[in-house]
Amino acid sequence: MKDTDILAHIHDLIEEEHDLRRRLASGGISSYEENNRIRQVEEALDQAWDLLRQRRARRDAGEDPDSAAPRPVGEVEGYRQ
Repeated sequence: MKDTDILAHIHDLIEEEHDLRRRLASGGISSYEENNRIRQVEEALDQAWDLLRQRRARRDAGEDPDSAAPRPVGEVEGYRQ
């Protein structure tokens, strides 16, 4: 997956998050449904951003960015900022 593909995926996830919030506001989905899916979207976003950071770090270090791989949600969610 290339950086442009990852960024497009991030954009799609952000759009989905906005759509979920709009649907909740209009009564199209319950807060339970929205909360569950938002959590999944946020986890996927964290994974995508992490993968993009890995690729950039490898590129900056003169390594192959294509050797970066998505990390498990539990690992990515456990990072401290």
